[in-house]
Amino acid sequence: MESSSGTTRCTQYSIACHLAWIPKFRRRVFTTQVDAACKKLLRECCERQGLRLLEVETGEDHVHVLVSPPPRFSPSQIENLLKGHTSRYLREQFPHLNRLGGRGQLWTQACTAGAVSTEVIRRYVPECQGT
Repeated sequence: MESSSGTTRCTQYSIACHLAWIPKFRRRVFTTQVDAACKKLLRECCERQGLRLLEVETGEDHVHVLVSPPPRFSPSQIENLLKGHTSRYLREQFPHLNRLGGRGQLWTQACTAGAVSTEVIRRYVPECQGT
C-alpha cells in the first residue's frame, strides 16, 4: 500500500486518520454484496476528494478506514464525506437498509485513534476483520 505522506504546493505532510463506525443499533448489515459495494464507494469517495485510502475493512457490523488526507481536511470533514457518501448510495442500492437505521440514517458517530502509529493501525485494521 502507498505511504501516508504527500505534498502540496507549499507543504509536505504526513497525516493518517483512522476512523471506525458502526451501523445504527449495531445492525449486522454487511452481507457480501453490501460489503463489496461499501468498499467500492469508499474508494470512489476518497479518489474524488483527494484522500489516499490506505486501508479499509468491514466486519458484519463495523467499518474501519485509514486515510491520508491533505492538510485542508479535518477528521470530522473526512467522517462526514465518507459516511454521507456510503450511507446515501448504499441505501439506494439496498433499500432494506432504509428500515434499519430510521430517519435516513445508516451510521452512528465515528471514533478516531489517538496517539498510535500508522503502522500499528495498518496491522490492526485487517486483524479486526470478522470481529
